Amino acid sequence: MDFASLMAKEISKAKSPATPSSTSSGSEQKEPAKTPDKKYVRRAELEVARIAAYNAEQERLQREREERQVQKRKLEEEEAERRREREEKRRRLAEESRKKREEEEAAKERERRKRLGLPELPPAGEKDESTLGEEEVDVPDEELNQKLRDLKEPICLFGENHVARLRRYRRLVRRSMTPQPKLTDGPIPTTLEPVSEVDMKIPTALPKDADGRKFLFRQLASYFNMVLLEWERALARRDVSVKQSLTGRQAYNAMIQSKENLKPLFRKFEKNDIDDNLLEPIMEIVHKAQLRRYVDANDAYLRVSIGKAAWPIGVTMVGIHERSAREKLHQSDQQAHILSDEITRKFLQSIKRCLSFAQTRWPPDDQLQIMG
Repeated sequence: MDFASLMAKEISKAKSPATPSSTSSGSEQKEPAKTPDKKYVRRAELEVARIAAYNAEQERLQREREERQVQKRKLEEEEAERRREREEKRRRLAEESRKKREEEEAAKERERRKRLGLPELPPAGEKDESTLGEEEVDVPDEELNQKLRDLKEPICLFGENHVARLRRYRRLVRRSMTPQPKLTDGPIPTTLEPVSEVDMKIPTALPKDADGRKFLFRQLASYFNMVLLEWERALARRDVSVKQSLTGRQAYNAMIQSKENLKPLFRKFEKNDIDDNLLEPIMEIVHKAQLRRYVDANDAYLRVSIGKAAWPIGVTMVGIHERSAREKLHQSDQQAHILSDEITRKFLQSIKRCLSFAQTRWPPDDQLQIMG
């Protein structure tokens, strides 16, 4: 085999795999082209495609933003609803606590006015201050102002409207037409009729009937007024240098303070509004003072002020306690009235000051009955 035959054989081998390809390409050339592959694209077509893609992207972003806004608005509405519920609950609790606090303050005010002998306050909301009642007759402003001026009263108070002014004027008229109880002349003016010094002897036992209690209150009021009057006269007889000294001014201030602090006790006497467990020790103090047994009167004052308790000044825990049945035997003596409230503490201390002056004004026959 020569070189030419070998070359022809190799060439034929090399052409044999390309035959199907050429055949298939021929068949493809026979089929019509559905989408001819363009060799170039117009710039306008690229711009249209870009704008379409941009619009599609913007629409997608807009939908996402709207979904987020809807979700956010829903969360805000839920949070606002929860906030409203919390505010409503807080307002309701605040309203309940305010009503409870007002009721407690009203109860304390009623108790204080009762203790001081003051009249009861009218219930809140009993009358509407902005409208007149059906039976109330209106008065013009000019005439109402003139009537208030005639009574030497202010024509208008702070925050007072026409209805409140009219009702205030009618209260003043009713008060002026109502006969007022006559007050006695003395250091502490009172409606209790004074008794003579002979009838001022305080009994040892508490009266049971109403007339006896009223006469006892007259005796006590007359005795304290007598002591205060003698105290004023004793201070007035001092020299000018003694009056202007520090001790002189302190003595005068003590007398004035005692007089002011005894006024609530006199109001209790007038209203017959004093407990027996407080009235009996006061009777004992005055009775012993009238007998010039001032040490015994001071012992009675100590019993009513701090009691017989072993820990009267605020000790709350001790190591040894009495049994409960034994404690009940002395339970009444362990109450410290002077620590119960400020008003009681003040007039009991004023009684002690009157007792200290009484032993200098009416000294005892027995020197052992002089308080230290």
